[in-house]
Amino acid sequence: MYVPRHFVEPRTEVLHNLIKENPLGVLITNGESGLDANHIPFELSSDQAPLGVLHCHVARANPVWQDIATGDEVLVVFRAAHAYISPNWYPSKQEFHKQVPTWNYMVAHAHGRATIRDDERYVRTLVARLTRTHESKQPTPWKMGDSPKEFIDAMVKAIVGIEIEITRLVGKSKLSQNKEERDIRNAGEKLNENGERVLGEAMLVAAAIKTAGKAD
Repeated sequence: MYVPRHFVEPRTEVLHNLIKENPLGVLITNGESGLDANHIPFELSSDQAPLGVLHCHVARANPVWQDIATGDEVLVVFRAAHAYISPNWYPSKQEFHKQVPTWNYMVAHAHGRATIRDDERYVRTLVARLTRTHESKQPTPWKMGDSPKEFIDAMVKAIVGIEIEITRLVGKSKLSQNKEERDIRNAGEKLNENGERVLGEAMLVAAAIKTAGKAD
C-alpha cells in the first residue's frame, strides 16, 4: 500500500481498535490457484503476539483453506469510515481555485502467516467467542445452546478455522492532513453535517493536531 508520510498511522493500538470496530476483513491469498479474496469476520487477539493474532473460520466447501498451507503469507485488509471530499468544502479553494476532489478513508493492512486449524475444538471455541461479541448488543442475545446440539455439531463440522499471526501492520488514515488546517476542519464539519460522523470527527481531530503542531 502506498502511504505518503502525511497519512501514516503507526500506532498499533489505534490499528487494533480499527480492526475490532470493523471486523469484516478481506483475506487476500496467493495459493496454488492464484490470487483470491474472501470477505470474512475476524476476531483479533491483541495480546497473543507482538502485533496480535487474527482468528476466523470459513466454510469447509470454500477452497481457500486447502489452496494455502500453514506458514503461507497472507494479507488481511480492514477498512473503517470512508467518504468523498468535494473541493468546494475547502475554504482555500474559494481564494485560489487550486483544489480537486478526493476520497478520504482509514484502513489497516495486516500481513501475516496463516495456520490452518481443521480442529473442532478450536472452531467451536471461536464461534462461541464471535457469537458472544456480536450478540452482546442484541436485546435477547442468541447463544449456541439455543439450537439443538446435533444441529450445532453439524454446523461446526462444516467449517474450518484459520489463524493468522500478524507479522506487519500498516495503517493509513487519509484525512486531508496535507491541506491547511482550515480546509481539514471545514471538510470535517461538512462530513458531520452529511452524517459521516466517524470520518468527520477524525478529520476534526487531525485539524486540531495540525493547529497544536503549529503552536509548538
